[in-house]
Amino acid sequence: MTTLLLLTALASAATNNTFDCLIEPNQRIDIRSPANTLIEKVLVDRGSMVKAGDALVILDGSVEREAYAQAQQRAESEAEVRVARARADYASDKLRRREDLLAQNYISSQDRDDAAAELRVAQAELALAMDNRKMAGTDMQRLNAVLRQRTLRAPFSGVVTERLQQPGELAFTGEGSAKPILRLAQTNPLRVEVVLPVAMMGKVGIGKHAEVVPEAPLQGRWQAQVKVVDRVFDSASGSFGVRLELANPKGDIPAGVRCKVSFPGQ
Repeated sequence: MTTLLLLTALASAATNNTFDCLIEPNQRIDIRSPANTLIEKVLVDRGSMVKAGDALVILDGSVEREAYAQAQQRAESEAEVRVARARADYASDKLRRREDLLAQNYISSQDRDDAAAELRVAQAELALAMDNRKMAGTDMQRLNAVLRQRTLRAPFSGVVTERLQQPGELAFTGEGSAKPILRLAQTNPLRVEVVLPVAMMGKVGIGKHAEVVPEAPLQGRWQAQVKVVDRVFDSASGSFGVRLELANPKGDIPAGVRCKVSFPGQ
């Protein structure tokens, strides 16, 4: 709850069931890079309206694309598996012939055992080749996930409030000194913050509706629904906070403006 609301709410026109409020974005987030890399493109600017899932920023992914292509080639290539299978088939036929010769006492048991050992090695090489191909497929999936992260998308519908970096700059991960690329505010739904006197406790409950009117020169009357009722009072002012949700599907209701809210029936 803002200091402005705490200072002005109790001075509002409580006698006619109207209270000061503030319309704010439902949430504000920073769009940051998941890795230290160059910014290739920034597809939006300050004031751009975006929908959930829209591409906002494209990061450089040339290294990952090359690695993906190599993994794809390994995963789709059958040469290594075919060679290993051919060796295993040859070793199996060789062992079978050695066993027939041993049965006729034409060779020693050592020759037969050597052929059996050769088959086991060939079978192990075949298993390794198949595992390598499977691992290449796993690498493809991992690299594909990394490449998807190189396109930063809007997590919700809203508006770009700041553009802090440009194409060609190096984006850093983390929230320390690293500068975000964009700042985004969710404008549908909006939230309405209001401070009510303790006397209103029990009269305003979650799910109830209220009427919101913006301050001049803005015009309009909108229906909002109570979503949060604070359970801890501010003893100094004898008040408690309430949060309402205001639908804004077309984005025509501005955020960051003062308003009046009334609760019909109270």
